[in-house]
Amino acid sequence: MNMSLSIIVPCFNEEAVIDESYKRISRVLSEMKYLSEIIFINDGSYDKTEQILSSIAKTDSRVKVISFSRNFGHQQAVTAGLNHCFSDMAVIIDADLQDPPELIPDMIRTMNDTGAQVVYCVRKQRKGEGFFKKITAKWFYRMLNSLSEIKLPVDTGDFRLLDKSIIREFNKLHEKGKYIRGLISWIGFKQVPYYYERDPRFAGETKYPLSKMLKLATTSMLYFSTKPLRIATTIGFLSVILAFGLTIWFVLGKILGFTHADTGWTSLFVLITFLGGVQLITIGIIGEYVGNLFKEIKNRPEYIIQKKENFGDDPEKEI
Repeated sequence: MNMSLSIIVPCFNEEAVIDESYKRISRVLSEMKYLSEIIFINDGSYDKTEQILSSIAKTDSRVKVISFSRNFGHQQAVTAGLNHCFSDMAVIIDADLQDPPELIPDMIRTMNDTGAQVVYCVRKQRKGEGFFKKITAKWFYRMLNSLSEIKLPVDTGDFRLLDKSIIREFNKLHEKGKYIRGLISWIGFKQVPYYYERDPRFAGETKYPLSKMLKLATTSMLYFSTKPLRIATTIGFLSVILAFGLTIWFVLGKILGFTHADTGWTSLFVLITFLGGVQLITIGIIGEYVGNLFKEIKNRPEYIIQKKENFGDDPEKEI
């Protein structure tokens, strides 16, 4: 029986690159002996991405298109692709061609040789990216690993190969704020790295500006660790000890005459500012956790599908 392979490609305003992305992925698949499909997820694009994808789907039955009702986000687009994937293997890859689709055959060989369920791609080099993005990405992954309660591979993105056991377990997870590379690590099984050099973006602009990077970083930390709460508690405890120590110091100083507590407005101002800052930080961290609980309790769908193409006789059926 032939093995099947799905390529999951989230897209948001990728009109400048989507045609080339399809051609390169299609060329790779044509050289492989697998039953294959390409699932493009149009994440509420407002350029010509949807029209281009529809045109491609009309000429190639292997191409399946999911169009969202609006922009729900990259992680939700990948989630939709995995929710609609029933193949033996799936590759998650962005449309911008920074992750070369030509590596897919080697990734499959690595999976077969090692008996792994996940082959995650580790960037040896990030071409075409500025110093600020490189250094912040490097420290983000290491800080996240130090805070996370499970070990997460560093210098990785969502570019990876999954087998059907991982896809099956992932589709059982219904939390709303998904950090997909973290969830896949959390699932477990055997996971091995594949090292590669990341290419510059083929065309267009990055869809992960600083604001979205910060949002993803916040989601990943708050969904994978309670350590920020413990850190806030520790800081609060140390602040109480500091305040108690300063109180004793000022009282003894007043009695014994080695300080002038009544004129020490500077130290009082610094102490109040410090304690106020600790309180605001702690409240902010708790607020983020409460906000995430609020999102989960509302139980809204992660995404809404407006249209599906090449999904068979019932294109409106959702998973």
